[in-house]
Amino acid sequence: MITTPLTDELVRGAAELEATARGVRPHRLPAWARDRFPDPQLMTAESRPSGVRVVMATEARTIELVLHPSAVSYRGVERPRGSVDLVVDGELVASERLDGGDHTELDVRTGAREFHEGPAFTARFADLAAGDKVVEIWLPHNETVDLVALRTDAPVRPAASGRRIWLHHGSSISSGSNAATPARTWPAVAARRGEVELHNLGFGGSALVDPFVARVMRDRPADLISVKFGINVVNFDVMRLRAFVPAVHGFLDTIRDGHPGTPLVLMSPIFCGSYEDTPGPGGMDLEALDAGRIVFTATGPHGDSPQLTLRIIREALASLAERREDDPNLHYLDGTRLYGEQDAVTHPLPDALHPDTATHELIGERFAQYAFAGPFAAR
Repeated sequence: MITTPLTDELVRGAAELEATARGVRPHRLPAWARDRFPDPQLMTAESRPSGVRVVMATEARTIELVLHPSAVSYRGVERPRGSVDLVVDGELVASERLDGGDHTELDVRTGAREFHEGPAFTARFADLAAGDKVVEIWLPHNETVDLVALRTDAPVRPAASGRRIWLHHGSSISSGSNAATPARTWPAVAARRGEVELHNLGFGGSALVDPFVARVMRDRPADLISVKFGINVVNFDVMRLRAFVPAVHGFLDTIRDGHPGTPLVLMSPIFCGSYEDTPGPGGMDLEALDAGRIVFTATGPHGDSPQLTLRIIREALASLAERREDDPNLHYLDGTRLYGEQDAVTHPLPDALHPDTATHELIGERFAQYAFAGPFAAR
């Protein structure tokens, strides 16, 4: 088997690769941005390589990727591990469930953490089709990984992309929470339908209109851009309307400093019954936790100052987009067009917050139909 170094030429969708004792760790935010505010939630989220792929052109029939995963679980709750997906010439053909690696068990009630160290994991894909092909190994969207080694039975080389880059920022729904595998998250589904290269800045619990994220988006190459705000602002109860609207204006202004004419879709939240008219902060249903299930819920209202809800945020973002009518390449997408109240009946959110795999695919298909026949259509 041939061992090929894992470098920036092969790893796509990451801001940078950090050298570690085990190998290299993909980060979706550069070091300077991580230093701005190293919040533990954001640091965990950005190190989970949602949308990051090892991409190569090769005639190999057998490919092995050795990685060392780091997972977080909730005590008393069984949750599926992350996966590695194999996409060949744009088609999802195989998936390997992770095993081993490090594991941190979190007690939601007490905040206690228990750390367990484990071995590396090898994802092995054999009997691939003969001939030259473009192979993408999608890294897990829900576990941090150190890439240790890439082994193949034929040489590999960087694959020319030629595709437009779609840069997206959003919350845990955008990063893929509750999707079974990384290539089946809604942005990944939409990217394949639109034949674009995804750079995913979906950060679980961290789509909070952070100025340094806007600067990252300003400076990243992008042919298409989308930002999705709302659910984290509500379930962390971090803003009131007076702060939220100017912050979003500033976020968009910063992006426009680097991408003045790039098609940009501003998205509001999908339907989520718990938060439609009830503000945050969010919490876990402790009775469901006792039964071994994760269910999220809104706990507001709190205090005398009016708090944000998803319905208020949709109205605010629609109005904001109208006031930016001097920007012909800015487009507003109501998130309930992707997943609305009726969808909650036929495709309920299993934890009352995040879509399951089938619903991720539904959202991805709907976004692709909207975007690639509209604001993201090839010019």
